[in-house]
Amino acid sequence: MRYLSILTLLALLVAAPASAQEAGFVSLFNGRDLTGWVGDTAGYSVENGLLVVKKEGGGNLYYEKPLSDFILRFSFRMEPGGNNGVGIRAERGKDAAYYGMEIQILDDYAPNYATLQPYQYHGSIYGVVPARQGALRFAGEWNEEEIHVQGSRVRVTLNGTVIVDADIEKAGRPVTMDKREHPGLFNRTGYIGFLGHGTRIEFRDILLREL
Repeated sequence: MRYLSILTLLALLVAAPASAQEAGFVSLFNGRDLTGWVGDTAGYSVENGLLVVKKEGGGNLYYEKPLSDFILRFSFRMEPGGNNGVGIRAERGKDAAYYGMEIQILDDYAPNYATLQPYQYHGSIYGVVPARQGALRFAGEWNEEEIHVQGSRVRVTLNGTVIVDADIEKAGRPVTMDKREHPGLFNRTGYIGFLGHGTRIEFRDILLREL
């Protein structure tokens, strides 16, 4: 019995660091309503515990509190041809791709996206940093994503694969990849939000840890 107890204790000690890594994460979505979210709330709904971007809705739905450095985790599922985005350090009421940053959510495999620019694929910092392709699952399947923002570094991990790891101070100078003005690219604080573009996307397990 004593031998078994020691093994059990060792197993608990080994598991402790993994559990500690989850400390500090809070849920941003209660699965019942849009409490804590502001903006284009009419373009979103709650269905069976999921946050849903309406097919004929969308718009920008922001978490109510501005943030600076953070880790955002969520799962998402798209319909074929799905198109959305995650605004980070964004200015409310403006286009997050330019007044902040937009992390692409896109069905890369859809025929209508066959001629994308490198900075338009899923996970890219739109117009600024291209994402590594191939980690996205097909439409109808759940994906897990993490966006880690600290200082000028942005890291995007999709289904366990790092697809973006960039220093925006370098990526955005002297010009961005799309050669357009991005007045909010170097914002140090702003809002996170989902940026619906008229296709149905489902989200769940939306977790945040401030750094």
